[in-house]
Amino acid sequence: MFRTLAIMAATTLAAPAFADGHASGDAAAGEKAFRQCISCHVVVDDAGETLAGKKAKTGPNLYGIVGGNFGMVDGFRYSDINQLAAGMEDLKVTEEVFVAYVQDPTGYLREATGDSGRSKMTYKVRKEEDAVNIYAYLASLQPVAE
Repeated sequence: MFRTLAIMAATTLAAPAFADGHASGDAAAGEKAFRQCISCHVVVDDAGETLAGKKAKTGPNLYGIVGGNFGMVDGFRYSDINQLAAGMEDLKVTEEVFVAYVQDPTGYLREATGDSGRSKMTYKVRKEEDAVNIYAYLASLQPVAE
């Protein structure tokens, strides 16, 4: 019950921030906070240029995830519960979803899917502010919409 309330609180607090389609955090602070992510994640654009991170491949490439479908990075083997979430057409990577997910990946997926599986992502971003800023940073690295 507490986990459900915590997830709902995190998504409710972040919801108005994404209402206009833009990230509400500080991208510069997010770049700094993203350092905690680079042991597992990288941001490599379609041309193969590394925009952030190193050669980490434990987690999926985070290029283009902002606003995209949840758990749909080609070539990455997601957990079963993450694949369930990916099958939910209305589950997009918005700021509110991202913030809730990175603060408790397994808890978020269990709440979203109703399944009892586990996320492969075991790291949890501790501060909501860091999660919001990381989202803003990833949004700043997005491909330009045509």
